[in-house]
Amino acid sequence: MACNGGGCESGCYKYTTTTDVDLKSSKSTVDDSSYGGNHPRHQTNTTVCLKCKATEATVFTGGDGGGRFCSDCFRSNLYGKFKLAVTSNAMISPTDKVLVAFSGGPSSRVTLQFISEMQLKAQKNFDATANRDRCLPVFGVGVAFIDESDVHPINSVVLEETVEGIKQIVSSLPLPTKQLHVAPIRSIYSTNTSDGEELLKNLLNTVSDVTGKEDLVAHLCMLSLQKIAIENGYTKLMLGSCTSRIACHVLAATVKGQGYSLAADIQYADARWDVPVVLPLRDCPLQELKILCNLDNLKIVEVFNDFHSGINGLISSFMKTLQEENPARECTIVRTAGKLTPFPFNRIPEANVDDDDLAFQKRQKKFSLKPIESLPPDSFCPICNSPMSHSNNTEPRSDLFGSACCSSCQYQIIPNEMSSIDKFYSFLPESIIARAKKGNQNWIRERIQDCLLLDEDDEV
Repeated sequence: MACNGGGCESGCYKYTTTTDVDLKSSKSTVDDSSYGGNHPRHQTNTTVCLKCKATEATVFTGGDGGGRFCSDCFRSNLYGKFKLAVTSNAMISPTDKVLVAFSGGPSSRVTLQFISEMQLKAQKNFDATANRDRCLPVFGVGVAFIDESDVHPINSVVLEETVEGIKQIVSSLPLPTKQLHVAPIRSIYSTNTSDGEELLKNLLNTVSDVTGKEDLVAHLCMLSLQKIAIENGYTKLMLGSCTSRIACHVLAATVKGQGYSLAADIQYADARWDVPVVLPLRDCPLQELKILCNLDNLKIVEVFNDFHSGINGLISSFMKTLQEENPARECTIVRTAGKLTPFPFNRIPEANVDDDDLAFQKRQKKFSLKPIESLPPDSFCPICNSPMSHSNNTEPRSDLFGSACCSSCQYQIIPNEMSSIDKFYSFLPESIIARAKKGNQNWIRERIQDCLLLDEDDEV
């Protein structure tokens, strides 16, 4: 709600009638004495909701001079941001099966609530048109929780209570029923549970840099979510990354030297993964999400979201200080970073729908994104999947795997000593090894391209 009248796309500051404009004025030319003291015209501007202009404001955002709303308008405005992001970026099609990454914090809780409401509305529309020939199917929704207790040990009782709380949250959501997937982070390995736990611990022990270890855990969590999505037939992975988290990532990535790949991580959609990732809360600050959770009594059960160290911890503390001085700075950082040229994979491929699905085709055409003219990356880092340009890569390494990684992973995750490097490689999950092999094949082919015989050369 830290937007202004000119930049708000939700319409919360647009006046639709002459009466609304008159209510905005501090002076009235009409005698309102007959309405009584509770009429909106007798309320001061500082206590009236900016959206409906008729109800007393009870929610204040953005600090001094920020937004003020009644509870209903605040909720509808926040939901409007979510829905606009979903529809204008074609995040979901009627045939999709969406997996919501759920950590139990305010961001993922609101994401799950809003996507459930969208699904419920789609279900009602489907039921209302069930007797017609051209009714669209209803997209499916699932929930995934990654257990990081192998990395961040917590009391087993606390973990059990957390999982039970998540089950209650998912079961309380409106129909259609959502399937819940709870998986330990060690499940990224294809081996049994005990071997996976040991491999994970050994892998993290080879990483000496605190920031690198924390980033590696985040990458493994993403791979775990991708694995759940692939194995269960999901077509989209929805994350609860909000404005506040993205703003921290912008600063952290800049410090870590990830400028080339930064544009890839902050867009609404990211199709470089096997299951495309979408960020519907990109325009929603954490402060507003916490307020909504309090207003609607949305249960929070997060246990793994406070483990920040190294550069990530410093940036998180720095952002909190900035927010205290100026609550709008998170939005400013994200808007500024949003001007970076996105990659071709930062849009969802057009959905395949039947010719009879005319309503959906019109909606897709209305919100279709313009073609992106930026050049595709040369390759992707096998560890963090960041796009890379070899022309801007760091100095060559003796090991092919290290040469295929981005500079951030080379300096912060991959060990420097050769004896430790071999151990590091032996503990990597198979999904990372497979991506590294594919990347190395492309990397080698580029360097011997001049020596290869083309098909037309064979015919000479």
